[in-house]
Amino acid sequence: MRSHLLNGLTTEHYRSSVTEGVERVAAKLATTERPFTGITVDALTPCVDAIDLDRPLGDTAAVLDELEDVYLKDAVYFHHPRYLAHLNCPVVIPAVLGEAVLSAVNSSLDTWDQSAGGTLIERKLIDWTTARIGLGPAADGVFTSGGTQSNLQALLLAREEAKTDSLAKLRIFASEVSHFSVKKSAKLLGLGQESVVALPVDHDKRLQTVALARELERCARDGLVPMAVVATAGTTDFGSIDPLPEIAELCAQFGVWMHVDAAYGCGLLASLKYRDRLAGIERADSVTVDYHKSFFQPVSSSALLVRDAATLCHATYHAEYLNPRRMVQERIPNQVDKSLQTTRRFDALKLWMTLRVMGADGIGALFDEVCDLAAEGWRLLAADPRFDVVVEPTLSTLVFRYIPAAVTDPAAIDRANLYARKALFASGDAVVAGTKVGGRHYLKFTLLNPETTPADIAAVLDLIAGHAEQYLGESLDRAS
Repeated sequence: MRSHLLNGLTTEHYRSSVTEGVERVAAKLATTERPFTGITVDALTPCVDAIDLDRPLGDTAAVLDELEDVYLKDAVYFHHPRYLAHLNCPVVIPAVLGEAVLSAVNSSLDTWDQSAGGTLIERKLIDWTTARIGLGPAADGVFTSGGTQSNLQALLLAREEAKTDSLAKLRIFASEVSHFSVKKSAKLLGLGQESVVALPVDHDKRLQTVALARELERCARDGLVPMAVVATAGTTDFGSIDPLPEIAELCAQFGVWMHVDAAYGCGLLASLKYRDRLAGIERADSVTVDYHKSFFQPVSSSALLVRDAATLCHATYHAEYLNPRRMVQERIPNQVDKSLQTTRRFDALKLWMTLRVMGADGIGALFDEVCDLAAEGWRLLAADPRFDVVVEPTLSTLVFRYIPAAVTDPAAIDRANLYARKALFASGDAVVAGTKVGGRHYLKFTLLNPETTPADIAAVLDLIAGHAEQYLGESLDRAS
């Protein structure tokens, strides 16, 4: 069994095994004609259940054959131009190379004596990102597992900076279309459900600052403590960006921590055309970025950035075996001092490789392409009488629904759109997402693939309309 340990004696085995795996994946990517096969849970579950994990196959080729049957054949492929559903991007090759390197070396980014150069690379990327944001010379941050963890840590820091012993008095303000992790974080931080105040949004799905000002004033009158305002730069459902400059002014006026959830919109930090849409983010106290959403990185690659490095001490604990306090005086950099995690992958390497091969402009150009594509998709939808589209895109998301000419019952239209999404997924021809707007069911394109074309969007719209019309026709037949 030692022959399977990766070390200086097994490099040929390592090389041949990884090469064989890469060739299988490359062949699959080259021949994938649809983003999904349409496999059902009931069809795939028995295949996985039949595998006896206590009886190894002992051969890499045999295992890859088995993997083809239970995973590769039926995986949802985000690289396909008709995958239009969630915030999953196709990935760039330099980042995939970085993934291969970091997995093999297996550095743990908690302490210097486990990572050395990895620590410095991550810190360099944090500095690069904070400079792009404009947070100032005292800024710092740390890589995380994703936006949910980043938001949790940001709100932990905000809770501690609020400096109150009465958690019941704390209030967090966010728009009604902010990410669910805001409420989840409040619960994890020991705050009640009433601690998160959901603020209304305008026609463009942006937080209404008039409502925010009113609630902050109410806090002061009622003796409550405004803990944080969470502004969103790229909402999950609409890609909308809250009015950051106005929110920053209110936060300064009332002395409130300003957190910007830019998990989606962070791609604008590299944009060649649309960087101004993030104006005001430089005034934030903390910022969430998900490189694995709009920097075309494999999951996971994310970070939390803060204006004042000293605030990260609220997440610091010293363990004698790991990061004793004396290391601070010895100027030994330990990333665990800043992180909610202990053992942590060297995910920063993927972004490092990407920047060193492609450069920030290369990433930004790709993100600009999908923003431009969304604008073209908006024009297609706005001109098509079969569809109602909600808001003009700020980033690369389109929310819409099919509206049949002969049906006026909103519930029937809801069912037709739900059916169309389900039928499209089952066909495997395309994958789209769904959400609710005003209590009604809508469909959603999240466009993150520069290979997707307006022709792809038009074709998928035709498929959606076809499935919806089929459902409504069958419904009328059943009713008659």
